[in-house]
Amino acid sequence: MCDVRWKRALFFALPIAVFILGAFYYWFAVSDRYAIFLYGHLDAMPFDAITVSRYWMASIVAAGLVMIGSVLVNWLWGRLAGVWHRRYVPPRWWQVWLICAPPLVIGIPLITMSCNQPTLPLDLALVCALVALVALVFALLPGSWAAERPAGLAWLALDGAGLMPCLLLLRAVDLPQCGVLDQAIRVPAVGSVPVAQVIAAGAIATGIIWLVFMTVLRRWRRKPAPTGVELFVAGLCLSYLLMPVVHYLLEAPAEYRYISAASNFFATDPVIQGVVFLAAAVLAWGVTGLRLLDRSLPADHQRS
Repeated sequence: MCDVRWKRALFFALPIAVFILGAFYYWFAVSDRYAIFLYGHLDAMPFDAITVSRYWMASIVAAGLVMIGSVLVNWLWGRLAGVWHRRYVPPRWWQVWLICAPPLVIGIPLITMSCNQPTLPLDLALVCALVALVALVFALLPGSWAAERPAGLAWLALDGAGLMPCLLLLRAVDLPQCGVLDQAIRVPAVGSVPVAQVIAAGAIATGIIWLVFMTVLRRWRRKPAPTGVELFVAGLCLSYLLMPVVHYLLEAPAEYRYISAASNFFATDPVIQGVVFLAAAVLAWGVTGLRLLDRSLPADHQRS
């Protein structure tokens, strides 16, 4: 049985590793660097802070594409197995990850340090590989839900959307000191500090309102609630994997697609980013705790 599970994981892992390495080769060796990483945009140079963030954001975009593909493939196999009256058991995410890790740790630095100009230094190449490994963990998590509990995954995604305002907009308090509030969120720069505070407060309020709405909707439809961990991870996947892919695919015309700067999704101050994570976690576990007190919801809150 163990060998069968590892073979199944290998069947999924090899295409994933090849896809990620292929994406890196395309972005770093084939594509026009001036277009994909916006060299020269606002006088940005290849190793400016903003441009450097685009390099490791490429890892996140690749992982986001893997997440979408994994969900679709596992969902399809699950449905086909049902048609054939068989049970489809998706591969364990950690087994797929373990198989993908070695080629990514070797391949990403090899590509980024040897292809096209300018090549990346070792430390930055390793950062790209590390970010890819971390992002891949989250990208693989929804696969089993898509195969075994697709309706539950849809409900979880709707719930996770309630954390997106907090995860993506609470960082607005960091933007005035960067001088990019008007550019990043497209509001007037005049009086940017109070505007940032209003945006941050509005993000929290919007998230709370949405989560309350989802709680009422789940109660009405008699749908079990997710755990705090599941809700928090769903918010992270939607905010930091799905949205960078949406930005990459839809922000610009196909011939001018570029990798977003990290400042479009993350705070530049690590302390503020930590506060963002903490606030989202408080929302996730807070609403989960309130739902557990609601006896009208099904007792098994881990099933959907």
